[in-house]
Amino acid sequence: MTGAPPSFCFVAFPPHTKNSCILFGKNSARPRDEIQEVLYEPSKSHGPGSKVQCTYLEIDQVAQTHSVILSKPAWMWGAEMGANEYGVCIGNVAITTRQAAEGSKLLLAMDLVRLGLERGTNAKEALHVIVSLLEEHGQGGSYFQNSDQGFQSAFLLVDRSEAWLLETVGKFWAAEKITDGERCICNHLSLQTQLDLEHPELRNYAQSQGWWSEDKEFNFSEAFSEGDTRDHCSGKEALENQDELTVKSVINVLRNKSSGNCVDSDTFLTTASSVSVLPQDEERPCIHFLTGTPDPSRSVFKPFIFVEDVKVVLKVQSSCAEDCHHEHSEYKHELYEAHQCSRSLMDNDKVSDLVIRSYNYFIYT
Repeated sequence: MTGAPPSFCFVAFPPHTKNSCILFGKNSARPRDEIQEVLYEPSKSHGPGSKVQCTYLEIDQVAQTHSVILSKPAWMWGAEMGANEYGVCIGNVAITTRQAAEGSKLLLAMDLVRLGLERGTNAKEALHVIVSLLEEHGQGGSYFQNSDQGFQSAFLLVDRSEAWLLETVGKFWAAEKITDGERCICNHLSLQTQLDLEHPELRNYAQSQGWWSEDKEFNFSEAFSEGDTRDHCSGKEALENQDELTVKSVINVLRNKSSGNCVDSDTFLTTASSVSVLPQDEERPCIHFLTGTPDPSRSVFKPFIFVEDVKVVLKVQSSCAEDCHHEHSEYKHELYEAHQCSRSLMDNDKVSDLVIRSYNYFIYT
């Protein structure tokens, strides 16, 4: 499998959004047959010398990790996107650059998403967590199960007041602070001359590779991009052309297949989606909507709110089980099975035979 999966991630700020809320959303494009799950992890204390096993690499654990809700490929430790109890949201996309991805099994971008959420209380703090781990351990390893395909990574980190766009090439990185308008990230570098933070050796490295010379202004995308540096993000226009962005309107953007935001190709499929509503008023709770099932055009976005001692249960009841036969997989969860069952019946014009009694997302203490 070649080529980066065409994921789409965005942030939008007031006054372009309703009720003075910041909106964050992401479509996770992955191999068609890959299962993505929603996982809740409560906050935990860890003793001195504790370790954490990421997808490929074991690293030092911190004394305290935060509560997180994650949308993740079922076979890996890390996540495509997620949020934590402090209202921090992070999503990542795979990008290709002039520098080939590291084949060694190091930290995946998805591991860094989860680590940033578990350890950061705001977007900037999460960014520092990610870049510190990146510089210490590096990024590398396959993005796909049973494959040797790796990529470089871009991240969008958002909280109740600001966002940071972080783009990485190996251990090198650059970041821009965002506080207004809309911003999308797709499968190419987009940072240019406006850099608010960067790796201390970034420019020296670019110069040593012959990708930049001191006689011209430093442009991150021009220095590290493999080819065309123009912004071709398919969802940018859809966001900018709306008078007021709401949860409903951004979900429709994520469901749009004609624009390319919602992927459904022979190779890749949008296997999960999420939208987060982050009120700037600290007294109001953040709400995170996740599908946990493939193809947002057919999936239900189910709400989640962090509360004390929360436990999440995905409960699905369906009368279609006898009509659906799936190859056994250790990664298939109950919601995924019911969704795929429903989809197969619809695809085979058996809608009249299908009665879904309930899709419920329970939160209880």
